[in-house]
Amino acid sequence: MKIRRCSRRSAMALLGCCLLFPNQPLSARPSMAPQAAPYTWHTLPFGGGGFVDGFVYHPREQGILYARTDIGGLYRYDYAAKRWLPLLDHLSRRDGDLMGVLGIAIDPANPDKVYAACGLYLNQWSRKGAILRSNDRGGTWQITELPIHVGGNADGRGSGERLAVDPHNPDVLYYGSNEDGLWMSTDGGRSFSRSRASQRSFSLIAADPSDPSSLWAGTADGAGALVHSRDGGQSFAAVAGLPEMVPQRLAFAPDGSMYVAFAKSDGQAAVNPGHAVNGAVWKRDAKGGQWRDVTPKGPSPDASGGFSGIDVSRDGIVAVSTLDRWHPGDDIYVSHDGGQSWTGLQDKARHLSEGYPWLVNYLNGKDDMGHWISDLKFNPFDAEEMIYGTGFGIWMSRNFTSAKSDQTVDFDFAVHNLEETVSLQLVSPTRGARVMSAMGDVAGAAWDDLAHSPSARLFTPNKENNFSIDYAGLRPEILVRTTANSPNNGFRSRDGGASWESFASTPYKRPTGGEGWRGPGRIAISARGTALVWAPEKDGAHYSTDGGMSWQRSSGWPVDDGQNLQPIADKVYDGIFYVFDRSTSRILASGDGGAQFNVLVDGLPKLEPWQGAQLAVVPSRGRDLWLATSLGLFHSPDSKSKMDQIGNVDESWLISFGAATTKNGYPAIFLWGKVKGVEGLWRSDDEAASWVRINDDAHQYGELRAIAGDMVEPGLLYIAPHGRGVIVGRPSAQPF
Repeated sequence: MKIRRCSRRSAMALLGCCLLFPNQPLSARPSMAPQAAPYTWHTLPFGGGGFVDGFVYHPREQGILYARTDIGGLYRYDYAAKRWLPLLDHLSRRDGDLMGVLGIAIDPANPDKVYAACGLYLNQWSRKGAILRSNDRGGTWQITELPIHVGGNADGRGSGERLAVDPHNPDVLYYGSNEDGLWMSTDGGRSFSRSRASQRSFSLIAADPSDPSSLWAGTADGAGALVHSRDGGQSFAAVAGLPEMVPQRLAFAPDGSMYVAFAKSDGQAAVNPGHAVNGAVWKRDAKGGQWRDVTPKGPSPDASGGFSGIDVSRDGIVAVSTLDRWHPGDDIYVSHDGGQSWTGLQDKARHLSEGYPWLVNYLNGKDDMGHWISDLKFNPFDAEEMIYGTGFGIWMSRNFTSAKSDQTVDFDFAVHNLEETVSLQLVSPTRGARVMSAMGDVAGAAWDDLAHSPSARLFTPNKENNFSIDYAGLRPEILVRTTANSPNNGFRSRDGGASWESFASTPYKRPTGGEGWRGPGRIAISARGTALVWAPEKDGAHYSTDGGMSWQRSSGWPVDDGQNLQPIADKVYDGIFYVFDRSTSRILASGDGGAQFNVLVDGLPKLEPWQGAQLAVVPSRGRDLWLATSLGLFHSPDSKSKMDQIGNVDESWLISFGAATTKNGYPAIFLWGKVKGVEGLWRSDDEAASWVRINDDAHQYGELRAIAGDMVEPGLLYIAPHGRGVIVGRPSAQPF
């Protein structure tokens, strides 16, 4: 075994002597078989819907509406409860990438059947895609693996739908892939094979309901084109005379005509939201099949951007959305005469954001249609309901027909239980707010009441990413967080998040031309709030002892070669900080407020670059360290005795702590990992001697980014799945 002596700095004496690590795993406690305990899981209300990029109503069965998101899964709307039901929470860690949904398809003849094309990324390192199919409206699923990647979060994800059921033969499905051609199934989605079509990149697939021989598609090959097949997708020909742009969406009208919305990108052919510079709307007449340009005229000649969402109601009303018209803003145009004339909704719409304080702050008194409007749909059974998605959620109209009489159309922010925010860090302080979340895109918040969207402790400004949040262990009203774009990239609060003040200075240096992305990184605050350690990505660590007025570089900090090191603060002893260096499998510590870091732990198993690790300290016990790694779980109760590997844990990905279940007992340990071969969320009430699985196969949530146990209420656990907001779990015997 390796033994390293710590320096004799007086402040380091608090840390004790170095830890000893056996080369072979050591279990200091008896191993017991994992048990199961029922938990109830609920989404914490915030209201951050995220980018909702596709909707499908069933055309023949009332009350069936699906919505897809780019990273947060698939949902079905519960009209009785006016809330969304998540349909992919059963996905395991291995299948977490399937939370990215690129396409939805329904069987027009069978309202119980639904299909989804799933996958997140097109990179070789990502999981390959799959087609999911359900016979019970998304209650249960079967998976058909694909040999190609599916880009649910790739460029062009707002177009579609790329997945379609042939309305004339429900056993036939078509899937137009991002970059690997057209794929077909003739057995109801149980298997797929590539067609002979030469097109490589598809933006949409649509089987003509009135013509069994017609299959329409949008391609992003070259400059883009609308193409047509009469041989079941084995070959396509471009439709002459149409714009050389990427078809975003098309809609069939009740009278047999067809409308297509086009957009052109400023670079890549696949039109990613944020990059559309031009567009058009064309109509194909029912009689004779003639095409004509019916593009709505913008408010000014210099208004740029494309068009995307398009639909036709049962009454023949046409609606189309602009895409990336940043000035004077996006709009939805409505036509009551087949596209001959259009009226914008912006001046007639009223968006009701009450009930979601973050959105009220986000809109800052403005009432506009929103951005990234990639899809819209009419309810085929309710003329008053039109739904559309934005980059931050869903709007649903109450009285759409009022638009014809120039009256106000009211839109509700319809995101109840649809939370697609990405939480990058969770903490649950020892007092004050119940839980705090640093979020991407919308900053984050602290919850005082788990039943309502936060209002008093919003993180502002809220139009940006927050990367970390921490509290002083002995003075939890003192908080710090790091942000992407605000002045000096960090804030401090002295009142538990009710108000925030920007740091006077920052150690973060924004990347300059030619440099790769380097984020602001993580920050930690000492137990009494006297010291801060901030580790910007790929730039070492810096400490401050004057509340962020000035910063000095920490000595002895590990070389950050892209591993994005994360400092943590001891919550009992002021001025002590720790960091795990994954590249060398060592734990370093500072006892002088972050000025000097020395090796505290050596000899831990070597991790590969792709294997994760999390160092954690028990909030109520000083110097009590746990290390969760893909190779197992390690523990030292006092930073002086040897660190044991917990023998009954195979893999540990995230760890946190919660209130003890007995008076003066050891805090509950929460673990996301694999215990005796079983993946799940686990709780131990006896210092890892035994474990109880607290989730089930229906509540796995794919990939988790963070977990946090509640240090006040025993048993409570907060989790942050990728793209699913914040979810709270509580023992079923304890009511919410």
